[in-house]
Amino acid sequence: MTYLVINAIFLPVALAVLGLAWWWGGRRAGGAGAGRAGAGRVRTRPSLRALGITTVVLLVMTAVFDNLMIRSGLVAYDDEQRIGWSIGVAPIEDFAYSVAAVLLLPALWHLLGRRRREDEA
Repeated sequence: MTYLVINAIFLPVALAVLGLAWWWGGRRAGGAGAGRAGAGRVRTRPSLRALGITTVVLLVMTAVFDNLMIRSGLVAYDDEQRIGWSIGVAPIEDFAYSVAAVLLLPALWHLLGRRRREDEA
């Protein structure tokens, strides 16, 4: 299995979870039967600005540290499993892990943390 195929599997999953967090954040809290405590509250969505800034910072850090790790011999990649593009010596596919982390982790935090805060209210 190539690195590109691995990315094609987990990047859409991360994007779907972010989409769920975005959709869930747009719904009103406290629908039918929620009582007066939840009436009229609006759930928040993940901040696209924060995701964008985080993506840029994490991609720069990935470029720096992946290149250091690969040049030092700590990590190696099979050239037959790569598509051939790279930034320095870091394969372009390796940057997808950073993008997936930026998409998936805040979305899960938003979804799971929001449910817990609503249960406590």
